[in-house]
Amino acid sequence: MKIVFTGGGTGGHFYPIVAVVQKVNQIIDQEHIVGAKLYYISDDPYDKEMLAENGLFYEEIKTGKMRTYFSFKNFLDIFKTFFGIVNSIYKLFSIYPDVVFGKGGYASFPTIFAARILRIPILIHESDSAPGRVNKWAGRFAKRIAVSFAEATDYFPSKTVAWTGQPIRAEIEHTASRKEALEYFKLEEKLPVIVVLGGSQGAELINNTILDALPRLIKNYQIIHQTGIKKFKSVSGQAEVILVDNKNKLRYLPFSFLNPLQIKMAAGVASLIISRAGAGHLFEIASWGVPSILIPITNTNLDHQRKNAFSYARAGACSVVEEMNMTANILSSEIERILNDKAGYERMAQNAKTFSHPGAAEKIARELVNMALSHEK
Repeated sequence: MKIVFTGGGTGGHFYPIVAVVQKVNQIIDQEHIVGAKLYYISDDPYDKEMLAENGLFYEEIKTGKMRTYFSFKNFLDIFKTFFGIVNSIYKLFSIYPDVVFGKGGYASFPTIFAARILRIPILIHESDSAPGRVNKWAGRFAKRIAVSFAEATDYFPSKTVAWTGQPIRAEIEHTASRKEALEYFKLEEKLPVIVVLGGSQGAELINNTILDALPRLIKNYQIIHQTGIKKFKSVSGQAEVILVDNKNKLRYLPFSFLNPLQIKMAAGVASLIISRAGAGHLFEIASWGVPSILIPITNTNLDHQRKNAFSYARAGACSVVEEMNMTANILSSEIERILNDKAGYERMAQNAKTFSHPGAAEKIARELVNMALSHEK
């Protein structure tokens, strides 16, 4: 049994793939499937250690981006994409997998195209509330389609699409206990904790707004702040200056990046989460059942983040602050409004749990294995 996984070289595509691979490996072990091989094809490995830990063989396919705006790079990328397709056909023919799992993104296009030509069964997963261009195209011929948002089913053939929810890695799907997390971060027991997730690269607007709001926020709250690796020195340095004479300065804990253990701990102690609105973060937050404030990126491809955020808000699970309104005063006021309304807070937490639609990774993994084994015959 051979399964190929492919997706764009970002965490939004990579981590859901890893979540599905973890469950596929569980099925392989439980059902004693002999000779199984799993491959990851993309333009970048993203995390070589995680690939190795999960038994994924990496194959690199360089390709061009499909931009929606004018750029001279578009002309060059036509040739990159063409050679990527040729390379994909060669590599996919060499591997000849039983099924291909596509997560979307420009980096998945050559592999999905090659699978189509070689008549290899395809299963795709769409994380966003409205599909990206590659998945929308692949949905016309994919044998199975899984989606995270219920409304995304409207974009695909009803006979092949299923609402599964978002695959979430096993190591962060369940939170630590509050007591354990308080001890881990050395936090005060009675004060609410705000967790700020700007992504591994950080979010400059969120970082700057948190810094502006710090003196007001740490009077009543504790803050765990993921700044982004490249922005950590700048943000933590500015915070030291802002809080130099503040008696509550130990209530602010900046981190460059929260690893899976730290994410699990932060989720266990979080009273409120502030985050961007990428589907990955959104569904992780929902699985934890923690109220949140989402700040969607305004100019994303096909406006995915805004659509995701407002879909989640309509479910009553979060509040949305648009970038144009993102100031220290507005953010602080929204934090206080949510945390001071106990009944509203409980509703928001319950709505988040309801929205999460757990078990996606298991469902997709089971279908992939079934498709692969039936193709073998």
